Amino acid sequence: MRRPDQAPETVFALSTGAGRAALAVIRLSGPEVETALAHLGVDKLPAPRQAAVRKLYDPEGGALLDEALVLRFVAPHSFTGEDMAELHVHGGLAVTQSILAALAKLEICTPAEAGEFTRRAVLNAKMDLTGAEAIADLIDAEGGAQQAQALRQMSGSLRQLMESWRETLKTTLAHVEADIEFADEDLPGGLGQRALEGVPELAAAMQAHLQDTRGLALRDGLRVALLGAPNAGKSSILNRLSGKDAAIVSARAGTTRDVIEVAMVLGGVPVTLVDTAGLREAGDDIEREGVRRAKLEAEAADIRLLVLSPDTRAPQGEVEATQAADLVICNKADLGAVPAAELGSFAGGDTLSLSTLTGEGETALLAALQGLVTQRTGAKEAPVLTRERHRQALSEACTALERALAIADTGLELAAEDLRLAQRALGRITGAVDIEQLLDIVFADFCIGK
Repeated sequence: MRRPDQAPETVFALSTGAGRAALAVIRLSGPEVETALAHLGVDKLPAPRQAAVRKLYDPEGGALLDEALVLRFVAPHSFTGEDMAELHVHGGLAVTQSILAALAKLEICTPAEAGEFTRRAVLNAKMDLTGAEAIADLIDAEGGAQQAQALRQMSGSLRQLMESWRETLKTTLAHVEADIEFADEDLPGGLGQRALEGVPELAAAMQAHLQDTRGLALRDGLRVALLGAPNAGKSSILNRLSGKDAAIVSARAGTTRDVIEVAMVLGGVPVTLVDTAGLREAGDDIEREGVRRAKLEAEAADIRLLVLSPDTRAPQGEVEATQAADLVICNKADLGAVPAAELGSFAGGDTLSLSTLTGEGETALLAALQGLVTQRTGAKEAPVLTRERHRQALSEACTALERALAIADTGLELAAEDLRLAQRALGRITGAVDIEQLLDIVFADFCIGK
């Protein structure tokens, strides 16, 4: 990657998936785009933003490579803010590889690194860091809810909120510093203290946003653990919900000894459904390890489903996490109801009846599970934090504001410094400050060609 003081190189990359396809798109960006196109035999450049069919030739041997659709974008009116071009070529492997090889022969071009195009867009002020992260999230979205969240952030919702808070702090800090610097001037008395009166409300809003983890949960997906005694029917429920025989089902207790995971999408949210070993007093080493892993899954899960049945003993006292089950499933309803004594302390939570044999209650279970998923990740109009770095920066800002309020009565100078620190922390979320230090972190997981 070039240093900030170096002239930008002209980069190129395949921006569509590798492999056989009807079409492929190769992107170029940088100051020598027009020269690179000329080397490929595009003597007559298409007008900006107008597609034109052109033949592409090998710059060395002159062999015809493809007949492509060429699009050109002139700086600053492009995605990266630089001169850009797109070559819409036939998607065969030989075609794309020959054109990429031809571009690599040119001294004026170099292959793009992962996230290079979006990185240049950020450096050229075409978007902020939250917008760049939203693009990565949109590419990785597996469900509609993730897609919607990424689109909201890409539209600038999170940036606008952070910038509005920064502007509020900027105004407050200006009044506090005026009180400090011009104490002997004819200014209203207590100007700095009055300016600080709005900080508690701002700090409370920021703290509430910090405690809302739904954005991170939606981006990462949820883990849903099935817990219960051996032979309660956890594996049957996993198979029913996933629509396939992912787990072995047997009348013999203790069939599941390890953790079995199935990926699915519920309410537009990626979910990992986890089947665990039955919770019981284990006998041999393998059973003990299975129970240990089940307990770890219970602790780590975002949603816990406790499975009971009329013919098994509820695992009360075996693992504390079952006492905090989000939903109690009384399975094997075709055999009768789970005795009230077995329900015990679990009866206080949401409970539903199910028979994996007849399918009774399956629709209700799916609806209840989707409700829990939506509750944990539910979309809201206000923008949410989607990255751990957002949380860290916002946490620093909240801590700085707490310090400012604590010392405001004894020293406006120290309070002003904490206001500056809070403002700076918010700026790191959008890249308004320390952007060069943040770029490698933000673009670590980007794909080539984006």
